[in-house]
Amino acid sequence: MKATIFSTCLVDLVFPNVGKAMVEVLERFGCETYMPKQQICCGQITYNSGYVKESMQTMRNEVDALLSEDTDYIVGPAGSCVNMLKELQFHLADDPEYQAKAHELAGKVYEFSQFMYRVLGVLDAGAELEANATYHRSCHMTRLLGERESPFILMEHVKGLNVAPLPHIENCCGFGGMFSMKVPEVSRQMVDEKVKDIESTGADVLISCDPGCLMNIGGRFNRDGKPIRIMHLAEVLNSNVDMSRVRYVNAEERAEIDREYLTRSNKQEEALV
Repeated sequence: MKATIFSTCLVDLVFPNVGKAMVEVLERFGCETYMPKQQICCGQITYNSGYVKESMQTMRNEVDALLSEDTDYIVGPAGSCVNMLKELQFHLADDPEYQAKAHELAGKVYEFSQFMYRVLGVLDAGAELEANATYHRSCHMTRLLGERESPFILMEHVKGLNVAPLPHIENCCGFGGMFSMKVPEVSRQMVDEKVKDIESTGADVLISCDPGCLMNIGGRFNRDGKPIRIMHLAEVLNSNVDMSRVRYVNAEERAEIDREYLTRSNKQEEALV
């Protein structure tokens, strides 16, 4: 199986260790990975800031870059950015040269945890991490990309990892790309609330599938002089791996696991309100 790596700006510039971990996990599970050098940004930041026309060339470049390799899938480490790639088919709908390409791109792209669980069918990646953690569920990945279950189900099978439920998990961390720069006072109040909720769990590790959220929350902890270890799920699944423990599920089993998880999750969230 061949997979193109969608690196994203933040992983490229701030969290290269996340990209490295993702590639190592994918290759461990039989993927032949490719990294197109011409990819830069998906255009989300400028597009969401109102620079629609100015973002089009960036979007076209990303389409060309990610389709430049003849691969089966495109995998990215950020739910927010992956969702933007899926939306390019709508943003470029009036472009006769790129509409079909953007549609092809949307059908091939997956967020990392989605790909591991829903495409490769991995239930237990064989990872081990002795830690008390909690998980930040990012807005774009949950509400726009529509992925809620995969990260939690994969974390449940990491040996030694205790994941405490996060109060107000549905709340934004206040990053929102340019939102944190345009409305810093509101953004700061939001991330302060998120920090308090994380502290209330007693976790020493914060896990997420969106590097932007990890940067924002981790940065607030750091500025407050409070200890917290931030980890992307790819790093968690790349920890102390024992391949003899790897377990896969088929589509029918996965549907039942999803239903069971959602039932438990909804009850947990109601109890924390």
